[in-house]
This record gives sequence, structure tokens and C-alpha cells, in this order.
Amino acid sequence: MDIAQDKPVVNMTLTDSIFEKLQSAIILGELPAGSKISEPELARTYGISRGPLREAIHRLEGQKLVERTAHVGARVVSLSHQQLLELYQIRENLEGLACRLAAQSIDKQKILDLRAVLYLHAQDQNFKEGKGYYLQEGQDDDFHYCIIKNCGNKTLEKMLCDELYHLIRMYRLKFANTPNRPSKALAEHIQILDAIAEGDAELAELLMRRHVASSYRNIQQHSA
Repeated sequence: MDIAQDKPVVNMTLTDSIFEKLQSAIILGELPAGSKISEPELARTYGISRGPLREAIHRLEGQKLVERTAHVGARVVSLSHQQLLELYQIRENLEGLACRLAAQSIDKQKILDLRAVLYLHAQDQNFKEGKGYYLQEGQDDDFHYCIIKNCGNKTLEKMLCDELYHLIRMYRLKFANTPNRPSKALAEHIQILDAIAEGDAELAELLMRRHVASSYRNIQQHSA
């Protein structure tokens, strides 16, 4: 078997590179919510021309991480309480559905893979020290992302993973180090996975909906 066919080489363009750097900076809070996107400043910081930078910013607008308004320009998105409520209402319903579908169709190997993801989270040093929940390096280490990718519904997958994932993750990580929440979140993840593994679609959906609702209440309490 040709290994190169299994792992195709991805040629990253300058736009791709700056897009990923800006995306990460926004999600991790290095570019704070509501902060102005200064093209001259970013061009100097990253040593690039304005063309690739503008394309990267345009792509961030598509992910709803950046918003552009007349007479103001581009800014990192900052959701109002009402917008955040609406986002989490959508997330609660759609991720609940993803769990229901995953419980009906997921194979045993994927269950093992998801258990390995949760084990990785539990072994994280920051998590053990109570400093926060595991900050995954990539999407394949994200429990929520993995479930959605294995739900078997491509339309649902596109809505959550392509259109809302990074905006949701931005707010998830912002409040990931709230005291007691990391350990509760991991326990909830384990319960959700157990229900999926048992093929209990109704329970899996209920537990995910409760988990997302609990996350939203945590944000409400610590952003007032």
C-alpha cells in the first residue's frame, strides 16, 4: 500500500498559514472578543502583504469569528447575552441530535477511539492540577467534534463543524478553567459516551442536551 496515498501532503499557502494563526489567536483569546482587526498592524506582526491577510480575514468572517460593520471595519466577534443564548440553544438541539444518531450507528472501533480521547483529557497535567479542561491541539482530540463527525448526517456535520464549531469553541475555551467545571465536564462526557456505546439513543441525546445546557449556565454565571 502506498503510504503517501493514506496521508496526502497538504500544501499550505500563505493565506492558509495566516488564517490558522489568526483563528487560533481568536479562539484562545489572544485577540480578545470585540477587538479591532488592524490590517497594517497584523501585516507588520506576521510579516506578510495585505492581500493574503485580507483573504484570511474574509475566511474568518465566514466562520463567524470576525464581523465587519460600516464605518468601523473588522472586529473579533463579541456575542451579546441574547446571541450567546441563541447559539447555545442551537448547539443543545443539534449536538443532542448528533448523539442520538451516533448511538444508532457508531461502530466499536470509534467507541474505543472516543474513550482514548477522554483518557487523553483525563491525563492532561493542567486538568489534574485543577487549572482547566484539556485544551486540545486539534479537532481530532475534541470529544464534541469527534461525536459529530461520527453521527452519519453530513448536513448536521456541516452545520456544526464547518459553520459553528470555531465560534462555539471560542466560548467553550474562554470558560474552561472555571472552578469545578472541568471535572464535571469530563464526568458528563464519560456518561454520554457510555450511553452511545450501549446504543441508548434517547439517553445519549438527553445527556448531551443537559451537558450543553450546563455549559451555558456556567458561562452565564461567570460572565455577568
